[in-house]
Amino acid sequence: MAQQARAIQTRRSILVAAADVFDERGYSSATISEILARAGVTKGALYFHFASKEDLALGVMDIQLHSDPLPPQLTKLQELVDQGMILAHRLRHEPLVRASVGLAMDQAVEGLDRGTPFRAWIDRLELLLRAAKSQGELLPHVDPGETAEMLAGSFSGIQVMSQVLSNREDLGRRISVLLHYVLPSISTPAVLATLDMAEDRGERLLRTLETVPSQVGTPN
Repeated sequence: MAQQARAIQTRRSILVAAADVFDERGYSSATISEILARAGVTKGALYFHFASKEDLALGVMDIQLHSDPLPPQLTKLQELVDQGMILAHRLRHEPLVRASVGLAMDQAVEGLDRGTPFRAWIDRLELLLRAAKSQGELLPHVDPGETAEMLAGSFSGIQVMSQVLSNREDLGRRISVLLHYVLPSISTPAVLATLDMAEDRGERLLRTLETVPSQVGTPN
């Protein structure tokens, strides 16, 4: 058990180091030597867990696909809001998440399947929207698949603009604005009136999860 725990910790340390280097220098300019120095591990330890720089990048991108489940809410649309606001907060404060999204958005990256995180994010949103529709939370015209793609694309573009203009300092506000404009076009009025779309929603949710560990559950 102790050996397994050390292996898990080593893998995590390598991923964190790789995320830092990818975030600072970009995938193309990052080197294995830099990642080794940042992680403080041997080349053998790194290659035990990751076969190449490409494999490392895929490991970093995978971070955004496997997050702890959020606590259930009264409506599926609130859970959809929470997904976006949590991601906005983590993009500001967690290098692993920031590097993961950065790699997926980096058009200069070659040889990586950058579509996987986008497809996973769209699928997650569509699942919530289909559940919301089955519960009568959506207006009749709303197509869950099209709406999921629109929301994922809008979030992606806004987070890039926020990164350029403010180093993502205003990302929570910008995503809150997006939701305030978009959700009235898909939500029934009764559900819309209950939604918490405040820019600090993600921060408050994470603080709740940190103080009540039993709600966090296990990773997907």
